[in-house]
Amino acid sequence: MPNLEQLLRVPYVDAGLKYALSPDEKRIVFSWNKSGTWELWESRGSENRELEIGLAGAKSSPRFSPDGTKIAFALDIDGSESYHIAIHDFSDNSTTDLTPDVLFAHQPNIAWSADGKTLAVLSDAKGTFALYLLPLDGSPTRMIRNFFHPSWDVAWSPDGMWLAVESESTASDRMLHIVPMGRRKGPKVSTVQLEIGGKPLNAQHPVWSPDSKSLAFSCENSEWFNIGIYDIETRKIRWVTDSIGDDTQPAWSRSGDTIGWVHSEGARTSFQFKQGGDAIREVKVGEGVHAHPQIMADGVIIVYEDVNHPSDLWKINFDSGQAVQLTRSLDEELNFPKPEEVWYPGIDGVQVPALLYRANGSECAVLDIHGGPNWHLQFSWNPIVSLMMLQGWTVLAPNYRGSTGYGKTWQNASRYDMGGVDNDDCAAGAKYLLGNGFAKKIAVTGRSHGGYLTMTCLTSYPDLFVGGSAGVPFLNWIKSHYESREDLQHWNIENMGDPEENKELWIARSPYFFLDRVNAPVQMICGENDPRCPASESIDARDKLVELGKEVELLLYKGEGHSFLKIENVIDAEVKRMEFLKRILDDGR
Repeated sequence: MPNLEQLLRVPYVDAGLKYALSPDEKRIVFSWNKSGTWELWESRGSENRELEIGLAGAKSSPRFSPDGTKIAFALDIDGSESYHIAIHDFSDNSTTDLTPDVLFAHQPNIAWSADGKTLAVLSDAKGTFALYLLPLDGSPTRMIRNFFHPSWDVAWSPDGMWLAVESESTASDRMLHIVPMGRRKGPKVSTVQLEIGGKPLNAQHPVWSPDSKSLAFSCENSEWFNIGIYDIETRKIRWVTDSIGDDTQPAWSRSGDTIGWVHSEGARTSFQFKQGGDAIREVKVGEGVHAHPQIMADGVIIVYEDVNHPSDLWKINFDSGQAVQLTRSLDEELNFPKPEEVWYPGIDGVQVPALLYRANGSECAVLDIHGGPNWHLQFSWNPIVSLMMLQGWTVLAPNYRGSTGYGKTWQNASRYDMGGVDNDDCAAGAKYLLGNGFAKKIAVTGRSHGGYLTMTCLTSYPDLFVGGSAGVPFLNWIKSHYESREDLQHWNIENMGDPEENKELWIARSPYFFLDRVNAPVQMICGENDPRCPASESIDARDKLVELGKEVELLLYKGEGHSFLKIENVIDAEVKRMEFLKRILDDGR
């Protein structure tokens, strides 16, 4: 069995942002950290090679030009998520940073015009992420629309006549606008927001049909997300799915006769598709997580991961259901046990879903809290947690209220209550471990919002835990808010209210103001350039804990952001987190 450092060096294909399938379906370009840094790779059948791109920084989210001769991609130079937009030309193997001197950020999602001369990009040049056109010939960018809500994704119709833009809405909702482009005959056409009965839809993941007549998307339809199709001419929406569980990430075949999507029920996912008027069918690689499908003539390319396999590209044949692995991040066959999907009673008696990694006979356990908070833990590649279990620790990973995957009511349950009901659900998980004989002592850890909840657990339920390791946490809602970008501030206000009007709540849910309650060792891990959870908060908390005479360790990584990009820093941080947890659990602290 590989050790922790060896497992952390196992590469994986980027599962957070999309890869690119060429128009002729012969090449796939994707982001892979096989060399220890995030580079762009090209797959042609069983052959994979790294592209020669002479730009420093993490490269992701590639998009092929309509003629397949170029790719556009996002470039993160210092981990700050202030993405540059770059072009790689296959004809002469040249690469150009189109935004080399900008002092503002772009989103990593890009769309090509039909003629391949312009990119649609989302830039916060004016303080919020708005829609711009970026010509490849060096002409100035031009703002097209500002929705005054941070925009995240953009899709350009193949005929060049429409742009679909996904933006943040209320709470954690998204909205879709369709923006007319180009010259057209007849009366002027206005921008349209997708809605039904005058009510805006909570919709995301826009993708155009090959004939540009329809836009597929994922949308909240009652309690779950379903796949809808908007008809450009009639302006009507028809539903492709109506299922229990979430249907997201739609994809069209090049012919337009097949549409598919990722189907998720709790910890399990699959790929479902519909060909013409046929019934819905399902295929999958295994009992893991499927993402970013792209349909080919005879099947689907998809990113897949599970407990024993890091995320890789796979192809599934529609007729046979056979899955063929296209990239191989790990040669060794592992045998980590799959976690159990369990439910336990919350503080108020409501049942909370979680993943349980059971270590028989152990007296030690770890409460591992996911970030987001609008995310959830599934049967994914998580070797650190698997090694914790093999270390002899039972691990519980709660999908607390505020998590996705268990319906819209569950996801919205923590709105205006961050650090409240979600914190209580995590504490209830610790009580579940103690009450059911899984452990006599528990450590808590998490990253991002999970790092924040690690600190709320240590300040509001100090007697439950023997210590905690908080990765890239925020601790002071007010300070973090005013030090963050506008799009992050928008999310804060939508989910915690106005910082002045709701100041008492913001203070009450900020563990920084209650560090005197901590009675166990604390470890905090942060990146110098983190735009989401500023490192200054961890520094302030470290100083205050020292002043209070508490045991605290701060690990600050230079040149890193929210997600660490350099493999040596990833290894150093995780090895030290595991050493900290071992000390407080196994050494009797």
